[in-house]
Amino acid sequence: MRTPFSLLAERWQPSAAMVRRAAFAALVMSVVIVVTGGAVRLTASGLGCTTWPRCTGDSLTPTPEMGFHGVVEFTNRMLTYVLSAAVGWAILAARCHRPWRHSMTRLGWAQFWLVMSNAVLGGITVLTGLNPYTVAGHMIAAMALVWVALLMWERSKEGDGAPRLSVARPIHQLSYVLVAVVGLLVAAGTLVTGAGHHPGTPQDNKIVPRIPIDYDRLAQFHADFAFVSVGLTIALIFVFAAVKAPPAAKARTKELLAVLLLQGVLGFIQYFTDAPELMVGLHMLGATLTWIAALRIPLALRVREVEEPPIDASAPRTPETATV
Repeated sequence: MRTPFSLLAERWQPSAAMVRRAAFAALVMSVVIVVTGGAVRLTASGLGCTTWPRCTGDSLTPTPEMGFHGVVEFTNRMLTYVLSAAVGWAILAARCHRPWRHSMTRLGWAQFWLVMSNAVLGGITVLTGLNPYTVAGHMIAAMALVWVALLMWERSKEGDGAPRLSVARPIHQLSYVLVAVVGLLVAAGTLVTGAGHHPGTPQDNKIVPRIPIDYDRLAQFHADFAFVSVGLTIALIFVFAAVKAPPAAKARTKELLAVLLLQGVLGFIQYFTDAPELMVGLHMLGATLTWIAALRIPLALRVREVEEPPIDASAPRTPETATV
C-alpha cells in the first residue's frame, strides 16, 4: 500500500549520516525539555498558565497580567512543538533512508507517542495544581523519552543484525543492574523534589500539596542510592578491566563515575545551602546526563552487524552476486 511516507521515500533518500544527525537532534531536544521543565518549577512558574491546553480559560497565550511566570510556562509548552519537530525529522529520515530499517522507524514513533503522552501528563499536572506525584510522573516520563531517543541514536550507528555480546552474559546483566539502580536514583530524586523547597509556585502559595514525608529522610534515601550507584560503577570498572571488556564500555563507565561524583558534589552543596535555584537546575541537568551515561554502558557490550540485503534470485547474476 502506497502511503505519503513511501511516496516521500521515492523522492528523498537521506544518508546514514543525516539519520544519525536527526536522531541526535531528537536526543538533544529531549534533554532540553527536561531542563526547561525544571526552569518552570524553579522560577515558580508552574501555574503561570492556569489551565491546559489553553493558557487561561479565554486565551491560548499568556496575557500581560500574567507577567513573567506566564511567559516562562508558555515558552516551555511551545518547546514541545520544537521537540515534536525534531522527533518528526528523525522519523522521516529513518523511514526514507535506504535500506529502510523498520526498527529505527519504530523507535522514532515510540518517541512521538511518549511526547504526546507526556504533554497530556503535563496538562494533568497543571489541572491538579502541581500535585507532586504527577510532577514526579512527568519527570519520569521525560526520562523514558530520553531513553528511547538515546537508543535510536545509538542504533543509528550500528546494524540490524542479531546482537552479539562482547562479554559473558552475567557481566552484561550486571550492567543492567547498574542501569536499574541509577533509574531508582533518579526516581528518588523526584520524591525529594516533591517534598522540597521548590513546589513550582511562590512560597507563600499554600495550595500546592507536598509529599508528606520528612525532607531530610527523603534526601538521605536519595543519597543512599547515589552511594550504591557509585559503588556499582567502581566495581564495573574493575570487572571490565579484568575481563578485557571493549574500550568503549570502559570509557563509558568512567564517564558515568565522573558524572556521579559531580552530581554528588552538587547534591551536597544544594542540600547545605538551602537548595538555590541555579544549583537545583544544574542538578537536574546532571541527572539527565547521569541517566544517559548509565544507559550507554550496556549498549557498548554488544555488537550488531550490518545485515546484507537479500539477493533477488530472479535478478540477472553478475560476478558480484554469484557464489561459488
